[in-house]
Amino acid sequence: MITTQDKELLAKKGITEAQIAEQLACFQTGFPYLKLDAAASIERGILAPNAEEQKAYLAAWDAYTNTDKTIVKFVPASGAASRMFKNLFEFLSADYDKPTTKFEQAFFAGIKDFAFYDDLDAACRRITGKNIAGLMEEGNYKVVVSALLETAGLNYGALPKGLLKFHKYPEGARTPLEEHLAEGAMYAAGKSGKVNVHFTVSTEHRELFKKLVEEKAGEFAKRYGVDYYITFSEQKPSTDTIAADMDNQPFRDNGKLLFRPGGHGTLIENLNDLDADVIFIKNIDNVVPDKLKADTVTYKKLIAGVLVTLQKQAFEYLELLDSGKYTHEQMMEMLQFLQKKLFCKNPETKDLEDSVLAIYLKNKLNRPMRVCGMVKNVGEPGGGPFLAYNSDGTISLQILESSQIDMNDPQKKEMFEKGTHFNPVDLVCAVRDYKGHKFDLVKYVDKATGFISYKSKNGKELKALELPGLWNGAMSDWNTVFVEVPLSTFNPVKTVNDLLREQHQ
Repeated sequence: MITTQDKELLAKKGITEAQIAEQLACFQTGFPYLKLDAAASIERGILAPNAEEQKAYLAAWDAYTNTDKTIVKFVPASGAASRMFKNLFEFLSADYDKPTTKFEQAFFAGIKDFAFYDDLDAACRRITGKNIAGLMEEGNYKVVVSALLETAGLNYGALPKGLLKFHKYPEGARTPLEEHLAEGAMYAAGKSGKVNVHFTVSTEHRELFKKLVEEKAGEFAKRYGVDYYITFSEQKPSTDTIAADMDNQPFRDNGKLLFRPGGHGTLIENLNDLDADVIFIKNIDNVVPDKLKADTVTYKKLIAGVLVTLQKQAFEYLELLDSGKYTHEQMMEMLQFLQKKLFCKNPETKDLEDSVLAIYLKNKLNRPMRVCGMVKNVGEPGGGPFLAYNSDGTISLQILESSQIDMNDPQKKEMFEKGTHFNPVDLVCAVRDYKGHKFDLVKYVDKATGFISYKSKNGKELKALELPGLWNGAMSDWNTVFVEVPLSTFNPVKTVNDLLREQHQ
């Protein structure tokens, strides 16, 4: 039953009653598992270009950056870093005072190697009159941790990852935001030397991001000889999803409907708002210091070269289809391109008449396109590359999370566990059609690929609805190609101690 108060809330968020009904129906029916054909591998769907091909792709990207096309680097940066410090929060509330677990011991043993050490030392002196070494000598380890995490100190427990000091340099420490600016200059600068970087941030941190950009952008522009155009957006309130109780009824907190952020898949709307030809996507915490950036830069250019090469060919075929002047042989060539280069197969195409085949080819070629870097699987949690069935009976490449796969089916479980590659969120996207118009990306989302998670609010259990993830269901109906990239391009920071790894030093 929707009350007047509910209606006001919906109007404020820009959510319709029909959307609520649709979301509540998802809790009732759940989401189907995806039907898999195979795990993608080097033999099946993942490209591993040889030296000659690499040279050609790098040249293709260099040529593209010399045109008037708009290139944007898109960085999802809204997440708070609280999960990064989970172990340290546990230490603060533990009933012992000395570092006891392996994690705690490693943190204190390496404390001088963190890029934020000087700031933390200053905070400790300001709060207690003693430096870190003095506090540790007295056994006051928890005071050091609370100076790192809490408001009186550096407040790292409440800040987003993008604003934390990750890497040391002779001229001072750098945050991930700054590392992304440096990276952007190295592979995403257009002909005029303009680098467009777009960060999605949360409302409460937007001003802090803007302040850091104002302080640092000029310095990086001078260093790399570029001009930055840096923009921000936030997840739209209209993409929040309704929470349900255990009976799939709207969950109410003190009589008010409870909404939750719909997960990173909601960012398809932010992506859709960008005016760009090519968009790079990479997570905020996957950065390395300058001395290790060479591989990252090379492979970013490489996957972009693959993208623009495939796009050029697709555009030529689409123009040929438009002209109506094509032979049966040329159609067979297009079909081969679709199957062998874009890995989109349909067992029924062999029985189609030319006129129907032409419509099929046009529909499949005229879609947004993405090329995704894939690293060898080293057991990190996250999605993997698969060949999966789509609702229209075609089989294409998809990035799938474990929640989309029926782990009770031994065959599917084995496919997931034996997957040779892993998705490090390393994408480059082409978002205009062959006539130069922007695709409406929202139309290419597979709504049947969301998932339901279980949470609680004030001690009451609830069901939360995650919309199709950005690199899985939200891009389900795109042309997708996978390219193997080296593990050196994937250095995420999931816990604070990851910053002690050699590649972050």
